Amino acid sequence: MQLLEQLTQTPSVPGREARIREVIKSYVEDKQLFDELTTDAMGSLIGVRKARPKDSEDAPDKPPRVMLAAHMDQIGFLVRHISDDGFVRVIPVGGFDTRNLFARRVRICTAGGELPGVMNPGGKPIHIASESEKKKVPEISEFFIDLSLPGDTVKEKVQVGDMVVLDGPFSEVGNSVVSQCLDNRVGCWAQIRAIEALEHHNCDIYAAWTVQEEVGLRGAFPAAYEIEPDYAIACDTTLCCKIPGVPDEERVTVAGDGLCLHIMDSSMIGDIALIEEIEAVARDENIKTQRGILARGGQDGAAIQRTRRGVRTVAFACPIKYIHTITEMAHKDDLAAYPALLTAWLKSL
Repeated sequence: MQLLEQLTQTPSVPGREARIREVIKSYVEDKQLFDELTTDAMGSLIGVRKARPKDSEDAPDKPPRVMLAAHMDQIGFLVRHISDDGFVRVIPVGGFDTRNLFARRVRICTAGGELPGVMNPGGKPIHIASESEKKKVPEISEFFIDLSLPGDTVKEKVQVGDMVVLDGPFSEVGNSVVSQCLDNRVGCWAQIRAIEALEHHNCDIYAAWTVQEEVGLRGAFPAAYEIEPDYAIACDTTLCCKIPGVPDEERVTVAGDGLCLHIMDSSMIGDIALIEEIEAVARDENIKTQRGILARGGQDGAAIQRTRRGVRTVAFACPIKYIHTITEMAHKDDLAAYPALLTAWLKSL
């Protein structure tokens, strides 16, 4: 879990993925996992690993191209205003439920380093608030960050456009890991682990760690256009709502039941024949999987699927409880199934 912890603790919001890209790049270079490693104009990192057949006589004349795509960005904020008294206002990059933002520690990532702060909405504390004020759920625009520094000092250190992330630790809780931004550091981690476990394969693998997924799948489009794959696996996460207060029919996935193969979400319908082929591999290898349908939400597979002449695409998704919060939770069995199935399927091609 050390690699996954490092990934979750490296701040990188949409348009500010340089830090996480460097962590991934350094790791895969050190392990010599790819024949070629490039960064495209949008900032996506793409590793190319040519076919490595076990027997040269069995090598295909034209190996199929497989694209793996995991987005590197996490939901967060950008600084939009600094008041004269030093309070920092932000704009979200990615979708937040404001009920989860009260009294949060944050990090503002500036050119000179990281500054710790506290995020709260404007308004009265509970001791002096009216009953109606206590029930009000504030808008994002009402939240501010307090750095406990003089206004002039804040203006010297912080500028509009600086990245802000929630600040939460990585930990193990029972049979799960808990952290901020498991969406989608889990997908980034699974791609790395799957490639590490590969020795021989008859396909050309293009592993992409993409940018700006949380604001509209923006990095996957140019990456897929350049790669022009025959098959694609979008490596992401999905809802796990088998918890109190959620009807059973809306749970999407069950923690511990294995990696989810998305049948569809609001952005894409998966290639059902390819899903069935992957499920057959999972049965042969005794890897736990489950099917899921997400009523709202999307992932990079939607952009890849529609590229050029179209691409046969499936979304792999790790079930995550409390997604898009600072306490996202992933079951260890589901984490284990993720790279295992990815490796097994790549071997099968």
